Amino acid sequence: MTKTDKEFQPSLEIALQGALDHLDGLQPSSVAATKDLAALRQQLHKPLGDKPLPADQVICELIKDVEGGILGSAGGRFFAWVIGGSVPAALAADWLTSAWDQNAALYACSPAAAVVEEIVGVWLKDLLGLPPAASFALVTGCQMAHVTCLAAARHALLARRGWDVERNGLSGAPCVRILTSAMRHGSFLRAIRLLGLGESSVVQLPTDSEDRLQPDALREALATNKKAPTIVLLQAGDINIGAFDDFEALIPCAKQFDAWVHVDGAFGLWAAASSRYRHLMKGAAAANSWATDGHKWLNVPFDSGFAFVADSDSHQASMSHRAAYISHDAAARDQMDWNPEWSRRARGFATYAALRQLGRSGVTEIVDRCCHHARSLVARISTLPGAQLLWTPVINQGLVRFLDPNPAATNEDHDKRTEEVVSAILKTGEAFFGCSTWHGQRAMRISVCNWQTDESDVDRSVRAVELALSQFH
Repeated sequence: MTKTDKEFQPSLEIALQGALDHLDGLQPSSVAATKDLAALRQQLHKPLGDKPLPADQVICELIKDVEGGILGSAGGRFFAWVIGGSVPAALAADWLTSAWDQNAALYACSPAAAVVEEIVGVWLKDLLGLPPAASFALVTGCQMAHVTCLAAARHALLARRGWDVERNGLSGAPCVRILTSAMRHGSFLRAIRLLGLGESSVVQLPTDSEDRLQPDALREALATNKKAPTIVLLQAGDINIGAFDDFEALIPCAKQFDAWVHVDGAFGLWAAASSRYRHLMKGAAAANSWATDGHKWLNVPFDSGFAFVADSDSHQASMSHRAAYISHDAAARDQMDWNPEWSRRARGFATYAALRQLGRSGVTEIVDRCCHHARSLVARISTLPGAQLLWTPVINQGLVRFLDPNPAATNEDHDKRTEEVVSAILKTGEAFFGCSTWHGQRAMRISVCNWQTDESDVDRSVRAVELALSQFH
């Protein structure tokens, strides 16, 4: 027996069977957790032993002890937040990524990982309709994609004013202002906090009835202080209704004032991969930077976000580092020149595998199918007694509200009823929805992002909502 057979095979075989059992159980099992916090703590909180344990025993017990605390988010009936699953090739490649255990910081650390990322960047720019010359980075998620893009923006805007932010920091630097709407995502705010720009730098501008930033408001704000270094954040699919800003009108306006335009397309950027929805991204390629996720509509495992920057010099200047002991390659692409991490997982393998499995038509099909199912869910649920339609999906995001039947019911009563109904749906285990607040009203947000969602999942989910509502009549 080889060392590999002895040390690795037993635990890996158990892990394989456990993974297959989980995937096979996604359809019949509860989508929601079936154990509460106290039960999970009791199952998992074991004394840390003094002596080693066999790896196969650890994995067996881990599978058993997390039972009841694993959501069915990898399956087709999970509609809370914007979470995809994993297509088979991406999941398998992710397993291999762990086994290969490469440090994807440099070409020298893993030549194959570096070349795979290089190719993935080309494919993604083509699929998403972005400039071929744009630089890119594969990061952990959209928040770090924002950090990467905005670090490049910070560098470029301050360099134009004679300030080297990488060397001198922000103390004494010109203040960078950020113009955007209330539709901005919290991950963007966290990104600007990490970069030292601060939330007070954000100027919130008004939107229209479809939650789109108004061009006149942007122009007026830009003209108020023409000399201020400015970032304009635009939305490609906001988190509540999937709103898209008017890129054709807004980006040229921002460019007239020498502002940096960043597009938050955590899931909406993928609309460019569909001929049916590509019009929503019209004009977006003229921006300065773009951020999106892979673990949403591309359906690769978590730890996958993509940053793209038109100004590759500013991108590299904001990230690159040199040291005597680092082996940089003159011809190859060293990943650490483009992303915030040093030692990092070779996350490009999963994306590479997903794109090869799906091809262009497969990516398009996922986008189109998810949008179709989102519209179907919203349309069918909103016709149930006690339900109210708030927003029909533009792409894959819709809103439904549940009303208290009392004639004297207040907005707060409807908010409470909505929360109660969503809680009741989760208890059925048949579907998983989440709540959000939109225009001052609590609503059930319906987000479809999983490649496995099909008509039977829609049917089961509608029945689960109907069952939950029946408890209130």
